[in-house]
Amino acid sequence: MLLLPNTTIISLTFLLTGIPGLEAAHLWVSIPFCFLYAIAISGNSMILFVIITNQSLHEPMFYLLSMLSATDMCLSLSTMPTTLGVLCFNMQEIGWNSCISQMFFIHFLTVMESSVLLAMAFDRYIAICNPLRYTTILTPSKIIQIGLIIVARGTILMTPLLALLKRLSFCRDNILSHSYCYHPDVIKCSCSNIRVNSLYGLIAVLCSFGLDAPLIGISYVLILHSVLNIASPEERYKAFNTCISHTGAVAVFYIPLIALSVVHRWGKKVPPFVHILMSNAFLLLPPVLNPIIYSVKTKQIRRAILKVFLKKGNQSNH
Repeated sequence: MLLLPNTTIISLTFLLTGIPGLEAAHLWVSIPFCFLYAIAISGNSMILFVIITNQSLHEPMFYLLSMLSATDMCLSLSTMPTTLGVLCFNMQEIGWNSCISQMFFIHFLTVMESSVLLAMAFDRYIAICNPLRYTTILTPSKIIQIGLIIVARGTILMTPLLALLKRLSFCRDNILSHSYCYHPDVIKCSCSNIRVNSLYGLIAVLCSFGLDAPLIGISYVLILHSVLNIASPEERYKAFNTCISHTGAVAVFYIPLIALSVVHRWGKKVPPFVHILMSNAFLLLPPVLNPIIYSVKTKQIRRAILKVFLKKGNQSNH
């Protein structure tokens, strides 16, 4: 087996994989994928559009929702070219620079999504547990600071991941098991010792998802405690209702992540295509479902979207 030292790493290519066992049906499989990507991009674009153009939605909760939609849209765009390229046109080759760029953005954006969900949990906690100080705590400048911290956190966690890849040597048979570049997948192709890379990958996961999930859980325990102390059933229902969209977004992000982790750890006998479909579900379900959840369950967003379509309808009638 011929080794490729890091001096020739720029000319390195990887082979992406579609869905094992379903290669003959890739073109048919691409149809639902195209449909899901279209929903993800159009849905998140619509959420961003209504928040930007409606002055009434210029509030902390909706600023954070716009961050979530921007993250989801970028996440879809980062995986779409290679996934549809493999499924529709059997374009399996990807160069080193393209691969590590895609890998960085996939991991950076998933960390960012987790961070935004944590910030949204904090927003709901302040809104319900300390409503009188809500506007003084979450000012527009504070939201900008939160956004910058989220971006900085993702960058700080992911940059060493790329730096550690440069010390590795790779072999000729660089076949990846996904239709996109994924860190655990890429390092498995190396002929070097990958212990440091694997360890840092685990540290990055613990410092992001491993930290965010318990903090989101704690915030909801405090919210629940506060809501149950509200005497009026109507006010209690109203308080719970403001959290439904966010709990849906958290579930859509963390349930596939936990399921994927369980399958990777203990599902050795699970067919390979199940692993691949679950990996795709983890990256594709949040961008697809989040706009639907917020459009259906958030009254202000629903009204703003209906207003856009009614306005367009009136213009076409004239």
